[in-house]
Amino acid sequence: MQWNWQQPDWPDFRWDEKTIEKAEAAFLRGAGILVGSAKHLDEDARQQLLVDAMSIEALTTSEIEGEILNRASVQSSIQRQLSFLSDRRKVQPAEQGISELVVDLYRGIDEALTGDQLFSWHRMVVSGRTDLRDIGRYRTGDEPMQVVSGASYAPKVHFEAPPSPRVRKEMDNFLEWFNSTGPGMNSALPALTRGGIAHLYFESIHPFEDGNGRIGRAIAEKALVQGFGQPIIVALARSILAHHADYYRALEDANKSNDVTKWLRWFSAIALEAQYRTFAQIDFVIHKAKLLERLKRRINGRQEKVLLRMLREGPEGFAGGMSAKKYSTIAETAPATTTRDLAGLVEAGALIRSGELKYTRYELNIPASNIPSITIDEVGRVHSKMTEG
Repeated sequence: MQWNWQQPDWPDFRWDEKTIEKAEAAFLRGAGILVGSAKHLDEDARQQLLVDAMSIEALTTSEIEGEILNRASVQSSIQRQLSFLSDRRKVQPAEQGISELVVDLYRGIDEALTGDQLFSWHRMVVSGRTDLRDIGRYRTGDEPMQVVSGASYAPKVHFEAPPSPRVRKEMDNFLEWFNSTGPGMNSALPALTRGGIAHLYFESIHPFEDGNGRIGRAIAEKALVQGFGQPIIVALARSILAHHADYYRALEDANKSNDVTKWLRWFSAIALEAQYRTFAQIDFVIHKAKLLERLKRRINGRQEKVLLRMLREGPEGFAGGMSAKKYSTIAETAPATTTRDLAGLVEAGALIRSGELKYTRYELNIPASNIPSITIDEVGRVHSKMTEG
């Protein structure tokens, strides 16, 4: 079997524009709504939205690769880099590195993509690693760069990238393509088309020894946000994580042909879903501010500590809901105090109680966001199925 880069038409990707037309229009409409919604937030709310959005992308793009990071450390690192906070929290290299990447992405969203920037991003995403030979440069190994699964004695090869000696030339071509297809350029492409092709193109080259997924998703995010004209982080990685298995299947299928219509249908659906997740994040920031304002001087320090911990989880909610046991752990309280505090939060309208006895759980009294699951059919119709987000 020939991979896409081995075929005579590489990298002249082709696709049916009409199939993506409706999705592109929907994405542009959504971009306008997002920009308008963000402008109506006050400075504190905009700051909170930015930190939350960056933190979620940093955490979820790492989780896609099986790396679970500490949320508080990631948020703290991002806040320090943006000069929103100065604390002495110790941050591990992996958390610091991915935080630096998302901040750098945001700050340079309108700038051209360069090899030096990719090398810098690579140093960030593999920060603290001692098992890699090529850090901050394209891979140089003689062994084939393969994506494999299964037992070592019978591996399944899902993809094989171009050999190392070809990488620099391939990446020079990629960077020229990316920068010549941005907004305002003669060869400009619509946002979803450009973002989808950029991600697939980069992943097909797989230029680094490791970290290609995280960097490739950052490149796709850059393409999407450049299409906005405003530096608003889109919840792309969070939406990909929600469809983790489908993501890898779609990439594997797309690596076998340079007709990328099917891949663009899948990617465009994920990007549209990501917009809805960003809408939900904005709504959450607004409701959070209203809730905290309403509770001023009505709750004690323990209750506030737990409430802020729950709010830190964002619109996705506190996993499993708050229980008396979790409350006692977070607030460091005895059972009787925990019972009084939780009852007080329910009475104050901060939490909603459900279940009985050991199954009792408490959820934030904030309207739930419904995130639609998006699909795009073969003739380009956009379908959405509502699910609780």
